[in-house]
Amino acid sequence: SLFLPIGLTGQESGLRLVAEPEVISLEVGSSASLIVRVFDASGTLVDVPVRYAAPRQALRVRNGVVQAFSAGNFEIVATAALPAGVRGETPTLQIPVSISWPGITAIDLNPSARVLFVGTTVTHDAIAFHADGTKRPAPAFRWTTSDPMVASVDPYGAVTGQAEGTATLTASIEGASSEILHTVRSFPATELLIEGGSDEARTGDVLRFSATGLGPEGRIEDFPVTWAYTFVPDDSIRAPGSAAIMNDGAFVAEVPGRYTILALSGVLTSRKTVLVHGRGIVQLIELQGQGAVRSSHTSDLWVFEGLDGRDYAITGTWSAAGWAYFWDVTDPTNMFATDSIQLDARTVNDVKAPPSGRYAALSREGASNRSNGVVILDMADPAHPSIASTFETHGVTGGVHNMFATEDYLFALAGGDKYVIIDVRDPYNPRYVSEYNHPNSRVHDVWVHDGIAYSSEWENGVVVVDVGNGRWGGTIENPVFVTNVPYPVGATHAAFPYHQESTGKFYLFLGDEMSGSGNEPWAGRGNDNRPYNPNTGEGGVQGRMRGYLHIIDFTDPEEPLDVARYEIPESGTHNLWIEDDVLYQAHYKGGLRVVDISGELMGNLAHQGREIAVYKPQDPGGFLRNQVSVWGAQPHKGYVFFSDMNSGLWAAKLSPRSRPIS
Repeated sequence: SLFLPIGLTGQESGLRLVAEPEVISLEVGSSASLIVRVFDASGTLVDVPVRYAAPRQALRVRNGVVQAFSAGNFEIVATAALPAGVRGETPTLQIPVSISWPGITAIDLNPSARVLFVGTTVTHDAIAFHADGTKRPAPAFRWTTSDPMVASVDPYGAVTGQAEGTATLTASIEGASSEILHTVRSFPATELLIEGGSDEARTGDVLRFSATGLGPEGRIEDFPVTWAYTFVPDDSIRAPGSAAIMNDGAFVAEVPGRYTILALSGVLTSRKTVLVHGRGIVQLIELQGQGAVRSSHTSDLWVFEGLDGRDYAITGTWSAAGWAYFWDVTDPTNMFATDSIQLDARTVNDVKAPPSGRYAALSREGASNRSNGVVILDMADPAHPSIASTFETHGVTGGVHNMFATEDYLFALAGGDKYVIIDVRDPYNPRYVSEYNHPNSRVHDVWVHDGIAYSSEWENGVVVVDVGNGRWGGTIENPVFVTNVPYPVGATHAAFPYHQESTGKFYLFLGDEMSGSGNEPWAGRGNDNRPYNPNTGEGGVQGRMRGYLHIIDFTDPEEPLDVARYEIPESGTHNLWIEDDVLYQAHYKGGLRVVDISGELMGNLAHQGREIAVYKPQDPGGFLRNQVSVWGAQPHKGYVFFSDMNSGLWAAKLSPRSRPIS
């Protein structure tokens, strides 16, 4: 049951948690105070830390304030730390939270065409707004027309002209409504022409078609067209339930076969046939070597050419003892550790170096004195780095989860609240420059490209800030907000900006991170990330992760478009890298995924034969034996290096396409 008893008690500790209020009711966009007190068995107030967990997409609990983001029934789980010397189960408390949407105050109606003829159909994009200007997700409108004999409407706002005349279309929801007047004219066209596309294509290729209506006086402007396709499968497959996507003249096939593209308007039909072949881009991926780490979980990696001309990698550790490892990877078939550094930290989550390799940075979380921050290394001797300095001001003591290193500046997250920009031109004397803190947001990662910072901020999507590009007036000393691109999943974990030379498009690849199976049908044992204990049968179970890669066309920053995705349902995305139209995606249990992202992108790339290779590193001696959990990947000098949480650093190489796959 969602609503559990209030005031649960640790079995031996005798501690009891009491919430004020016991039940919380909120509207999306509002907040409420929450106080949780801890009492011992005698009723005496105990001063111990209380931590909170809540669904990230719906709630945030911070500094005694609960903020609401999504409607529904949820719960906050409060957990009290046991005082020194007290044994027993950790006391927890479930606090029910009910969240409702605020009222809708306005509706914006946008027709797909301005003219409606008899026998043609015009769809409508309707947006419902709350009083504060936010949009209602997936609003269920009621659609009506004033005269169905002139213009009829279906339950989804598609209006079809039935006879000449005028009719008013109304969209209503929760007491709010909006109207648009349609004038239905006689159907003027005598011919419908379809143009564009191609006679042949591969799965995943985006073809663009256009249709033109012609009448006695020539071309008819703003002519409504409905698009469709028919499909005859290739001999090698059976007909699938869905074979392609057709969207406003844009077409992409997911499986090989013969497709007939149809343009429909009134009594007219025009068609064009396209023969689609398989993409044929699978390559053999071959293991080159492993830098094994089996005593703890491995976190991120960074591969670079050192000042001595040799190639090196740095790897961190997660929920361990603060170790970072340094590797010579010049020969990927014979990688070897050259040195290690132990920090006062539980987790060295991120490791970074600039292109020159002159310095490196290690992030710190979980320090014994709660004073975290960044450790900056002198990489003059890349095989044996030395600590040059630490940076522990301006909020980074709360924990640094991720960083980004340029030649002169280091961007470091501060307690998940903001990112701080540090001048590291002299690694021995780092200097605070500026910071950016997006309002009402939590940040997980930041990536910098061409003077623009792209920070991944969970339910707020990616936040774009000018930090020296100058187009929006930003400098490194004065960052300027540009825009943010949220999306419905609300779990933006990593962002990679990429300019595609072949099309001129600029894409943002935004990865989710969500734990558990969610609404997926697959299940199994819950995660237990401890090594397997044969005496108790506990441990050895890698956690389940989900979420996918969202692909945003950001060519026009003022009008970002969610155009494609890469989704594997039984595992979730983590860190990623893109180079030369190839995506290297770490996919936790799904392993390393190498994906062709050439050409215009549309639909789910996983369904289009765009996967080049998949590698799942299994290590019988791993921290969790034979469990796959790929954290990050990076191409370097013809090889792809990747880290796995349970087994350390790996290197692989794609074989040439001319080599047969056996």
